[in-house]
Amino acid sequence: MSDEILINVTPPETRVAVVENGVVQEVIIERARKRGLVGNIYKGRVCRVLPGMQAAFVDIGLERAAFLHVSDLSGRDTENLAQENIDRILHENQDLVVQVTKDPLGSKGARLTTELSIPSRYMVYMPYSKSSGISQRIECDVERDRLKSCADKFQEEFETGAFIARTAAECIEKSVLRTDMMFLVKLWRSVCERIQSAEVKSLIHTDLPLSIRTLRDLYREQIDKIRVDSRETYGQLLKFAEEFVPEVTELVEHYAGERPIFDIFGIEDDIQKALARKVLLKSGGHLVIDQTEAMTTVDVNTGGYVGKRSLEETIFKTNLEAAQTIARQLRLRNLGGIIIIDFIDMQDEDHKQQVLQAFEKHLERDHAKTSISEVSWLGLVEMTRKRTRESLEHILCEPCTTCGGRGVLKTPETTCLEIFREIIREVKQYEMESILVLAANEVVERLLDEEAGPLSELEEFLGVRIKFRAESQYTQEQYDVVLL
Repeated sequence: MSDEILINVTPPETRVAVVENGVVQEVIIERARKRGLVGNIYKGRVCRVLPGMQAAFVDIGLERAAFLHVSDLSGRDTENLAQENIDRILHENQDLVVQVTKDPLGSKGARLTTELSIPSRYMVYMPYSKSSGISQRIECDVERDRLKSCADKFQEEFETGAFIARTAAECIEKSVLRTDMMFLVKLWRSVCERIQSAEVKSLIHTDLPLSIRTLRDLYREQIDKIRVDSRETYGQLLKFAEEFVPEVTELVEHYAGERPIFDIFGIEDDIQKALARKVLLKSGGHLVIDQTEAMTTVDVNTGGYVGKRSLEETIFKTNLEAAQTIARQLRLRNLGGIIIIDFIDMQDEDHKQQVLQAFEKHLERDHAKTSISEVSWLGLVEMTRKRTRESLEHILCEPCTTCGGRGVLKTPETTCLEIFREIIREVKQYEMESILVLAANEVVERLLDEEAGPLSELEEFLGVRIKFRAESQYTQEQYDVVLL
């Protein structure tokens, strides 16, 4: 089966799905009101310097101040950064040109750098850097040397900053690479002009919209088709492809079918499944994925899979299937940061290594940078995945107003006991003859049924009459004690 990129465009939202061998591997969503900020260049102002954290907060005109660490300052030797205090480099009310490297996530502001970079199809231009680099995904030493030589010669000829050759630059002709670098230099010059005239806390340069970034960043040789359901966007993609990625022009196709493009390819169902906590495995096992602010945990369970041979063989096969599914779920849900995976305990060391190798192999097609540790003495696999934008869950969902994002509710019994304590607290403070308790229906029912005995004893002990009223708008945890 072929690999495809599907683009669904509506006025408030653009969605991109990467389909490999008929299976959705990645979904990227960009909403008009909440466009991603990564790559944007701002003229900001330092609003606070924190020497203890070796960091500063910079106001770039967003709701929350953005975070800049000393290690993200340009043109400085990283070996000396730890010895140099940030308050000697930056001060409050200092104007600073910065670029966003991470979108605001949860309660955290954006992450910034002053080491600016501007990407194109084949190259990334770094105006303040001195040494060029090559994508780690290009493994051929001869090709790496060729690309390095090409970038270095251009840099020496035009006395510009440095270039990083992207994965897409592999085997691309020198003349095409040179055109790409010329474009980046011209673009940077126009950015410099805007920097000079721009006001503080204003946007200087923004990255391309998601639909066009898809051609620039997600296209690779294995992609056979790029389908888009908007005629206007289709025209924009063709224009961009003809100028910067001519080999992609024939692959771009306008989808004019009556059924929504994401429905036909089953993307909508996969998005809904990606929001679930439990992921079923074909063997009968399942994963449980819990995303928190600090980290994401993945628990592997055999479930109903019993295997045909030994227990060790059953565990091994479940873990192998889980390794492939986890790699897909990380991309699909865009989970980043620290990730802890609890594979089912394996006794055979060879099985452990095979599962790890399989997991690493499945992660090779992930464009996000990942780092995996060996199996720990607790049987856990620790890994990190670079996070630059919010996860699918954070984009599409918000914390539950009933449970406050905890994912659990206090039982009616717990709420009843809290009500008893509150009644005692109120009676000791105020003199009264009766009390009215407002609570959810299930709580009131329990008070008048299972808790009727303790309630009668409480009334007798306190010498007050307790009345109840069920409120349909109250959650299971909400209640009020009203003095009558």
